[in-house]
Amino acid sequence: MSDIERDDTDARIARVAFNDDGLVAAIIQQWDTREVLMLGWMDAEALRRTLTTGRVTFWSRSRQEYWRKGDTSGHTQHVHGARLDCDGDAVLIEVHQVGPVCHTGTRTCFDADDLHPVLGAEPTVAADAVSSP
Repeated sequence: MSDIERDDTDARIARVAFNDDGLVAAIIQQWDTREVLMLGWMDAEALRRTLTTGRVTFWSRSRQEYWRKGDTSGHTQHVHGARLDCDGDAVLIEVHQVGPVCHTGTRTCFDADDLHPVLGAEPTVAADAVSSP
């Protein structure tokens, strides 16, 4: 990586509002279907590795070490895009997921425990509030 590329990556990472533990939430989404696969945590180095290698790297809060998704399972995440949210306190990483993402063997980490919320009705728009061309 050239000095110019490193400076550009550092400038992008500097825009992230890391929490008091030096971490940012990383939402992982399948790039083509938009399916939300998982949530992980990244520090500046994990984000740097993700942005510069094409593979997703996380910071393991429990093991206190970096882990690259798929290195032991073979269920890799290949980066297709990365975006910072409007407040800078979360990143969205779009990936091509190979194999299941969850340690339970399922496609997504969000398919196991439906909390059964009360569903809100979609707001209606008054006919006169809609402008016609």
